[in-house]
Amino acid sequence: MRFQKRHIALLLYIVFLLLPIYWLFNMSIKTNSEILGAMTLFPENPTLANYATILTDPAWYSGYINSMIYVGINVVISLLVALPAAYAFSRYNFTGDKHLFFWLLTNRMAPPAVFLLPFFQLYSSVGLFDTHIAVALAHCLFNVPLAVWILEGFMSGIPKEIDETAYIDGYSFPRFFTTIFIPLIRSGIGVTAFFCFMFSWVELLLARTLTSVDAKPIVATMTRTVSASGLDWGVLAAAGVLTIVPGALVIWFVRNYIAKGFAMGRV
Repeated sequence: MRFQKRHIALLLYIVFLLLPIYWLFNMSIKTNSEILGAMTLFPENPTLANYATILTDPAWYSGYINSMIYVGINVVISLLVALPAAYAFSRYNFTGDKHLFFWLLTNRMAPPAVFLLPFFQLYSSVGLFDTHIAVALAHCLFNVPLAVWILEGFMSGIPKEIDETAYIDGYSFPRFFTTIFIPLIRSGIGVTAFFCFMFSWVELLLARTLTSVDAKPIVATMTRTVSASGLDWGVLAAAGVLTIVPGALVIWFVRNYIAKGFAMGRV
């Protein structure tokens, strides 16, 4: 009996989690008149017109392209910066290392709104406003500390004797780091890339403020869908469904790495 109750509770919990996603998809294949009419669990006249609007209107699909560009740039920069920094924290003891490590984490604790005005004024002055690199660099302020923290945990789990053996065998540091060490922590790199991707993909405040036209991401486009005729609920729902897809694909590819991160206590 207890076993059945536990399964029923788990099933109800899963339904509760999936209900908003189903309702979003349900709205995405309805017309606005049906959405604003009586509530129905299934669409009476399913339509893909909302998805066609997004895939054919440059104002919509360019938002996905812009988001992919600056998210990809951010993940690459965050990993390139965090890998050597995490290695230094995991392998060397130096004055103030613990304080510096804690200071990095405090940057991650601050809300994005704190840095909004400085970023906006700085980028406007140097001509980086409304560019992909502007948003990517702004997100690095939050992703790099998180990346260093996650990678340091994975690197600390690798015995230092591996480094010493490689040096005795004549490996230079760049060769050792790229050919031996990085493959050993590939699960940590996967976990780190996942979290950097997710923060940069869903972050709205900085992405919306630091862009206007050329680099406007999909999260900003979705908040500017009100027109003279009102809110286009169907198109907005379809955009929401398509926004979930990249995150779901990333989770699918790194799911094993995330499980290992939980096991190591760094996720």
